[in-house]
Amino acid sequence: MQKLSKLTAALVLASTVAIPALAAPETYVVEGTHTYPRFSYSHFGYSTQLSRFNKTTGKVIFDKAAKSGAVDIVIDAKSVDTGYPTFNEHIQGEDFLDTAKFPTATFKSTKVVFEGDKPASIEGNLTLKGVTKPVTLTVTSFQAMPHPMMKKDAIGANAFTVVKRSEFNAGKYAPYVGNEVRIDIAIEAIKE
Repeated sequence: MQKLSKLTAALVLASTVAIPALAAPETYVVEGTHTYPRFSYSHFGYSTQLSRFNKTTGKVIFDKAAKSGAVDIVIDAKSVDTGYPTFNEHIQGEDFLDTAKFPTATFKSTKVVFEGDKPASIEGNLTLKGVTKPVTLTVTSFQAMPHPMMKKDAIGANAFTVVKRSEFNAGKYAPYVGNEVRIDIAIEAIKE
């Protein structure tokens, strides 16, 4: 009877130690060579212009068991890449990103909504040109698996939102140059 009590106590102790370990949130560091926020807008109705930022850092916390997470992204606004150096300078000017005063843009999540085992949307605050507004990123794809080349756990996602640039004090030439800007982010992150 005493051996059974000790065995039961040991099993209870082992299970309480093991359960939190399985449900622990994991931190992933943004992998900058495969993470590119992009933005697109109408240019006088002639075309949809596509540009991106070349430098992004941040962390993602993911807890599959608890169906929770957090995202903290920092975009180097000076790394804007329109495909043309003159336009890069133009976008960095006071009328648009004003990178001399506001060299970074940030996104910090406030809530991650899951459908099944995968995030479906991420609510948070986007800060651009010193203005912070709530936005919701719609997640269009998500993957969590060991990275085949790095031999570490990794996650990746694609997500988008639409904002009005005038709400971030960057509305020059609207409505001719579209006020609505679609922001897409392709992100990959490696477990710490």
